[in-house]
This record gives sequence, C-alpha cells and structure tokens, in this order.
Amino acid sequence: MPDARFLVVFDADSTLIRNEVIELIADEAGRGAEVAAATEAAMRGEVDFAESLRSRVAELAGVPLTAFERVLARIEPTPGGRELIDAIHARGGIAAVVSGGFHEILDTVAPSLGVDVWRANRLAHADGALTGVVNGPIVDAAGKAAALREWAEQHGVPMSQTFAIGDGANDLVMMDAAALGIAFNAKPAVRAQADLVVGPVDLAEVIPLLP
Repeated sequence: MPDARFLVVFDADSTLIRNEVIELIADEAGRGAEVAAATEAAMRGEVDFAESLRSRVAELAGVPLTAFERVLARIEPTPGGRELIDAIHARGGIAAVVSGGFHEILDTVAPSLGVDVWRANRLAHADGALTGVVNGPIVDAAGKAAALREWAEQHGVPMSQTFAIGDGANDLVMMDAAALGIAFNAKPAVRAQADLVVGPVDLAEVIPLLP
C-alpha cells in the first residue's frame, strides 16, 4: 500500500461498534452481568486493564467457539462509522482499529466496515471451546499507542497527521500519542483529557475534522 496522507485509529468496543464484545461472549456463559461490571471499572480506569482483562476472560472458559456466530449477529456498528471510513479513504487516509477486544470478532467486523488494518487480543481455545486465557501479549494502553506509531511509520504518515478516537481509559495513551485525540461516547476521565470531545453518538461528526 502506498504512503497515506493521514491515519485514523479507532478503538473498537463502544467506539466503532456499539457493543462491548466481551460482555456478549460472557452472556453465552451466563456471566454477562459480572463481566459488564468489571468492564465498566476498567474503562473508567479504576483497575489495571491487563489484569482486569485476564480475570474477565477467565469467566469465558467453556464457551463453545460456535457461540461466536451468535455474538457476531448481535454486533451493532456505530452510526456514521462506515461514512467516516469512506471519507477517510476518499481523502487518501488509512482507517485502523486497535482493540482490547478480540480478533475472533474483529476479523469479521473490521473488513465489513472497510477498515484497512486492525489489531486485537486472541482467545485461547481447545476442543472447540474457550479455555479462559488470552493468547500472547495483551493489547493494553501502551500496546494501542505502539500500534498507532507503528502504522504511521509503515504508511509514511507523519505523527502530525494522526488521529485517535476512543472512549475508555485504556485509549488515553494512544490519544495522547496522536496529533488529535478524540473522545467519543467517552467516560468522564477520557472526555477531560481528550483534545476534542464528540458528543453525539455519530461518527460522521468526525468527518469535518479530516484533512
């Protein structure tokens, strides 16, 4: 792919999609409420993200891989997301997603929305079911910022032409690394530290900010 004019990196859960995927998977195990509460605490920044993710994924042990079809059917793209990604491409930009969620879902959702490149966590499985463990290094706040820098370098985009859009505390390092950090559908701590806050839950609101 030739060099791009600019790079926009999205968080996935509650940003590019309306859902928190780990909660949908937890519903399949009958543990949705407990995992939802833990996710909320992590997004507010009250607990360490990686530690919280490991404990929440442990609750998913035993969920059959066939459940992913039901989870995918429940995914709701955020209004305006496809329009924003189309506008990014029309202006010569790259649309990327880095998520504390999971490749098992993002590998279907991201290309369906026109995303160019994405990175997320992977869930370990055996005998057709989840084992309750994350495979490999966890994509945490530092990992999100590292992905943004790596993609900018790969695509010849100066850091001055990078955008990061997120909602949770684990997006703040990435948002700080980008030239413009945009809080979208965000928790109070994230709105307070962002360069810009988008109020309506409509990603098309970001289009006028594109170069």
